[in-house]
Amino acid sequence: MRGLRLAIRTLFRSPFLTVVAILSLALGIGANSAIFSFFDQFLLQALPVPEPHRLANLSAPGEKPGSQSCSTAGSCDEVFSYPMFRDLEAGETGFSGIAAHRGFGANLALDGTTVSGTGVLVSGSYFPTLGVQPAMGRLLGSDDDQEFGEHSVAVLSYRYWQDDLGGDPSVLNRTVVVNGTSFTVVGVAPRGFKGTTMGFDPDVFVPLTMSGVLEPQYLSYLDNRRAYWIYLFGRLETGTGMEQADAAINTLYSAIINEVEAPLQEEMSARGMEDFRSKRVMVEPGDRGQSSLHSAAKTPLTLLLGLTGLVLVIACANVANLLLARGAKRGAEMAVRGSLGASRRQLVGQLLLEALVLAGLGGVASLAVAAATLRGMGALIPEEMAGMIDLHLHPAVFFYTGALALGTGLLFGLYPAMSATRTDLASIVKADNGQPGGSRRAARFRGTLATAQVGLSMALLVVAGLFLRSLVNVSRVDLGIDEEGLVTFTVSPRLNGYEPAESAELFRRVREELEALPGVTAVSSSMVAILTGSSWGNGVRVEGWETGPDIDSGARWNAVGPGYLATMGMPLVAGREFTEQDAPGAPQVAVVNEAFTRKFNLDGARAVGKRMAVGGSAGEALDMEIVGVVRDAKYNDVKDDVPPLYLTPARQDTTLGFLNFYARTAGDPAPVLASIRDLVRGLDPNLPVENLQRVETQIEDNVYVDRMISSLAAAFAILATVLASVGLYGVLAYTVAQRTREIGLRMALGADKARVRGMVLKQVARMVGVGGAMGVVAALLLGRTAGSLLYGIEGHDPAVLAAAAVLLGLVAAGAGYLPARRAAGVDPMEALRHE
Repeated sequence: MRGLRLAIRTLFRSPFLTVVAILSLALGIGANSAIFSFFDQFLLQALPVPEPHRLANLSAPGEKPGSQSCSTAGSCDEVFSYPMFRDLEAGETGFSGIAAHRGFGANLALDGTTVSGTGVLVSGSYFPTLGVQPAMGRLLGSDDDQEFGEHSVAVLSYRYWQDDLGGDPSVLNRTVVVNGTSFTVVGVAPRGFKGTTMGFDPDVFVPLTMSGVLEPQYLSYLDNRRAYWIYLFGRLETGTGMEQADAAINTLYSAIINEVEAPLQEEMSARGMEDFRSKRVMVEPGDRGQSSLHSAAKTPLTLLLGLTGLVLVIACANVANLLLARGAKRGAEMAVRGSLGASRRQLVGQLLLEALVLAGLGGVASLAVAAATLRGMGALIPEEMAGMIDLHLHPAVFFYTGALALGTGLLFGLYPAMSATRTDLASIVKADNGQPGGSRRAARFRGTLATAQVGLSMALLVVAGLFLRSLVNVSRVDLGIDEEGLVTFTVSPRLNGYEPAESAELFRRVREELEALPGVTAVSSSMVAILTGSSWGNGVRVEGWETGPDIDSGARWNAVGPGYLATMGMPLVAGREFTEQDAPGAPQVAVVNEAFTRKFNLDGARAVGKRMAVGGSAGEALDMEIVGVVRDAKYNDVKDDVPPLYLTPARQDTTLGFLNFYARTAGDPAPVLASIRDLVRGLDPNLPVENLQRVETQIEDNVYVDRMISSLAAAFAILATVLASVGLYGVLAYTVAQRTREIGLRMALGADKARVRGMVLKQVARMVGVGGAMGVVAALLLGRTAGSLLYGIEGHDPAVLAAAAVLLGLVAAGAGYLPARRAAGVDPMEALRHE
């Protein structure tokens, strides 16, 4: 404690130096801690279940003839058929349990209040395999998962129970209506448990065998081995490793594939059948659950963590330079202490303690920086995702910040401490002539640190420039639609138990009410919401196009309402768009885009009048006529190429249970947005309005990763450049102070002020040249890593390199100007007075 008190007193004898050091560390550590918070949640955090390391995710990559349906839980490589799940669950696999799950959209009604939310269809083995215990009541088990449509029981999530029901303990055995079907509440899931899919925070868990009741399209999937739609994971048996379980489950899986499923495949080539028979189940660690966000977030978050690491290194170099300069001034103090009996170990320990106190204070201050950075990141991500991510500092971040502060304290404190205790009393007394001291070795080290800061700043500026150019390219993408003044929202009457005919009537009334709103000039609808990442597709047969087992005949699909193209601002190339006459019972028609005509050799506008069909065998009739060709427009992602797309009339699909509506406004969309909830409430008070927003906002959310990385990279680059300029200024100012006598002697011998300024600026140029060259090499490596995140630009863009070099040169010149001016103002007589 005596040493700690001494360290604190010593630090605050130089308050300016201490405040600058604390601020530098707070910025560097705080930026790291904020990014680590996201990194931990997306890539490190295990599920809150017992022994999560024993969980394993199962996937089945390879040929999947038939229908595939995947979600945020993972890609279509990871889905299984329901019959295959039951076969694996019943067999010898090396797992104590195998569970299945699938998320779905849910409208929940309790006590007359309906809210739009989400649910998870789970097998009876889901909760037992995870090993979690209920917060209240019981969880679903094997007895709740025996017969299709016969187990109307539900478990509420803890969040829904608390936030929407106020934690009411009497909720047990009450009825909750999920998508129009009544379920008896039998329990509440444990606190903090959000299912096994990151980015999907469910309100309710219901038996998988109720899937056909809640989602009619799943009814035909339950006994179909060619329908792939559920996700599987398992818990390893005690003493069984991943490799053993892999071998055991694939023995069973291979037998099922070859003996049961291979004979069911139709129109498959010999090569395709060979690949199908050789399929294997992949067994991978499942401690973090199953989510496509894990793989999507890995590259950007790793890159951002690396960038903040560079910022922290620059901050540490700043503090090390400050401590080196301070240590040089304290050389006499250290030498006197040593002469009075203090060992070098004690002196180094005292100086290291000062550095650690400095790092600790910087770490505490960094928490405010981290919290502010998290709030800034929260403003850049979509609203629905922000609710699924913890934007507060959780315990892991505090531990990380503490470890980072300790590590940085040792990193920037050790060399200055060793350097300051190297000099003996005799050499200090001989050199004591009123000038700051310090060894040449320490001076070289300070110069090296400043040069490294310049290099790292150069690398960060280049990376920030690349992402900003990429974001500009994204913002200039021709979307093929006119998003200005366009608003959108979704209604899902099927989730409230509407029959198809009732849904169609509601859609008609919503359209009429929308058209009557003041300021609305056009209204239409679509099944697939534009530019939200949603994607639906089918294999098609087209007149004049040869099909075969190994020929890609896939195209994206959307069902749209009358006037859709005009409402969205999508110009026709030829033919017509859909009208009110394209109704049930009318001839089936389609509108295709230019990419579709190119893929299927339809010769552009001449595609009008050609015939096509969705699915089916080669000899079957082509029952759909192409009546229009529309110009290419983006479909599900701003950065993706325009896919082959065909549109069909939504009115001819009598099974649609939800629609996305679009309304074009003549002026400010705000009044229309404010009226839509009341409009829908007037038609059905219990029908929630989903995703109500401007289409411009929807498009911004589609590229939120680009916006977030560009904004953060630019902020970190600016921060790094400011820190580097401060470091460069400090080194030059200290060097000028050290060389005052030399400068005075040069001026006494005839050197003019311009020559002296040039001497200092030459040192700046040398540091910037060497550091800049190192930074370019580092930037090229970082650019290669970031290549997959860039759009319309390479990771080695010459224009960005040149702009970064010019900016860094100007900042360095500014940092060197004041020391150069001070050097030129040295009075030769004053400098030589002590000689």
